[in-house]
Amino acid sequence: MTQIDLNADMGESFGPWKMGDDAALLDVVTSANIACGFHAGDWDTMAATMKAAVANGVGIGAHPGFPDLQGFGRRQMKMPYESVAHLVQYQLGAARAMARAAGGKVRHLKLHGALSNMAQIDGELARHAYAAALEVQPDIVLMVLAATPMEEAARALGVPYAAEIFADRGYAEDGTLILRGQPGAMITDPEEAAARISAMVREGAIITPMGTRIETRIDTVCLHGDEPSAVAAARTVRARLEADGVTVAPL
Repeated sequence: MTQIDLNADMGESFGPWKMGDDAALLDVVTSANIACGFHAGDWDTMAATMKAAVANGVGIGAHPGFPDLQGFGRRQMKMPYESVAHLVQYQLGAARAMARAAGGKVRHLKLHGALSNMAQIDGELARHAYAAALEVQPDIVLMVLAATPMEEAARALGVPYAAEIFADRGYAEDGTLILRGQPGAMITDPEEAAARISAMVREGAIITPMGTRIETRIDTVCLHGDEPSAVAAARTVRARLEADGVTVAPL
């Protein structure tokens, strides 16, 4: 890999509740996945984050999740596929309006939290969510978890997508993410995160704790903006990639 996008989830503050250091992250990352008000964020936070992303030349992404502010979108919800499709369209519409008002444009879409966790296993759920987004914005880039049914769904739709790996999340042996709350789910040491990503990008593979290598396309690396180590990890990961000769740039 000679070029990699570095993305982070952000825009997750809500009213007086502040989460993450979005301003610092926007100085480091090349893509921002901005909460759309359902799992986190609100209209003021969306507006401020979109405006800052445009000013920093950072690509804007819609980050839809379940309607679960209390659970931060990390609690699974059982919904018909058609309802999930409408859920995605509703949030993408809001993101597009806010981005336009800020002088920018939504370029990509990435599912959040439990919705993403479910879609990385259930390819039909992923397909419905992605097809719904494409009905609203046919040129949108789908950001998918690499080597999962999410990637298969994007390929089947025949549209542009970006295969994503995580710097601060642990992988199970099948290439899916270890669920939060379980041992090994989170990588909080920036140096460890950077070393893992360096190895994965060099080898073009997800590397599990047992040393299993799952070959995959890698287009973008994610960090979670709500983690206390997010800014330090972003800087360390970016510096390591650039030291490896990788250009860190938007999709």
